[in-house]
Amino acid sequence: MNINFWGVVHGTKAFLPHLKAAGEGHIVNISSVFGLIAVPTQAAYNASKFAVKGFTEALRQELEVEDSPIGVTSVHPGGIKTNIARSARMIHRQGWVNEQSATEFEKLFATTPERAAEHILAAILGNRRRQLIGTDAVLIDLMQRLMPTLYQRFLVAGAKRRRRKMLMPNPTP
Repeated sequence: MNINFWGVVHGTKAFLPHLKAAGEGHIVNISSVFGLIAVPTQAAYNASKFAVKGFTEALRQELEVEDSPIGVTSVHPGGIKTNIARSARMIHRQGWVNEQSATEFEKLFATTPERAAEHILAAILGNRRRQLIGTDAVLIDLMQRLMPTLYQRFLVAGAKRRRRKMLMPNPTP
């Protein structure tokens, strides 16, 4: 929460007066697809990214009420081809997270950082409220909108399969 949420809040509070004084500008806060859906083993991360989404949406509305020329966009990237998963602090938990988890997770990342930047710049220029980054983000958002509670059952079923696989003893040769 200190980095993912309070960093966004303090950064926004630091820059917003300067943007208001300039009479123009745009605030871009990075949430995540995990700010749109919740997933097992990511409760704290989910909470921080949902908080960024709520903070950013409320800020945009407040500025609109004031007729402020400052734009605000909440960005929800899916998997971006960076080393974020390998650099993350992961607590190894029997049957939940192991040494291979980050590598397996990063295999799903499809969007380049350059492509993500292009989408963010387009969102600023279009003064969009929200920007999804990557096909995975679009599909996750669609899944959550069409099946707001059913998606959770799918994630639980997948997590149970993965957990059973992780807990299986290694077969002897």
